[in-house]
Amino acid sequence: MSAHPLAEPLLAGSRRALARAITLSESTRADHEAQAQQLLSDVAPHAGKSIRVGLTGVPGVGKSTFIEALGLHLAEAGHRVAVLAVDPSSARTGGSIMGDKTRMPRLTVHPGAYIRPSPAGGNLGGVARRTREAITLCEAAGHDVVLVETVGVGQSETQVAAMTDLFVLLTLPNAGDELQGIKRGIMELADLCVVNKADSAPKAAVRAQTELRAALNLLTPHDAPWRPRALRASALTGEGVPEVWAAVLDYVQEVDVAGRRRAQTAQWFDELLREAAWRLFRAGLDRQQLQTLRAEVEAGQLTAIQGVAVLTTR
Repeated sequence: MSAHPLAEPLLAGSRRALARAITLSESTRADHEAQAQQLLSDVAPHAGKSIRVGLTGVPGVGKSTFIEALGLHLAEAGHRVAVLAVDPSSARTGGSIMGDKTRMPRLTVHPGAYIRPSPAGGNLGGVARRTREAITLCEAAGHDVVLVETVGVGQSETQVAAMTDLFVLLTLPNAGDELQGIKRGIMELADLCVVNKADSAPKAAVRAQTELRAALNLLTPHDAPWRPRALRASALTGEGVPEVWAAVLDYVQEVDVAGRRRAQTAQWFDELLREAAWRLFRAGLDRQQLQTLRAEVEAGQLTAIQGVAVLTTR
């Protein structure tokens, strides 16, 4: 089988080819999905060499501003940075409604950075349906740092931790109420907690950092290979941003990132298997029977469990 026509320009670092490749991977058309899988197969051996960082945070924490500050710091140091910004989706068109590129104006025009907003499309976990594929394509295009910005903190905002090397939780100096709303599961997954906008309320930022350190110590097992850190930063002034990146590098040195990625790949396989199994199952259903069962469940003649049992015990 010949290589996909986008493979060569993508591996050469073409931004246009990367944009087209990600668009192809996000398509739900069957022919596009087949082409995307061929392309991924062609370029996958050249991927996997980046540092992958997932970032989430409470509403108003300034995720995009912080990512721009971190991205500029890295790009100026010679890194090639890719930002995958997952936006809420329009219920009408299915497209992104926040346009993260407009919120990172300086990073958008930097030659060492590439920003790709993608609609969540109703996908849970704070990431888009094909974020994993997009990470692989960015790496193959030569980006050595990939930053994944999630939609925002919520009950399902943990999937990004299953596709990145480390997970960063951003919070605010006066975030007492917001911290109460953060699910414990997210705190348990956080490898770094960063109090952003520390310049706006320095004393409150120090207090928040202390509280986060205490919470992280309680949630982290004693035998964990990494002790999560709580840091302070200001995306506006740049204060603390180099320290955040230094902590990221410490993490990569101390944690078995390769082992983590192997486990993530196995999890990805399981997710794709469930997706494929559901498509096969759905394709084999009798539509009329399905509509009849749904109507009976809606009418209360069958419970939802009974309706599903009728379909799965054939």
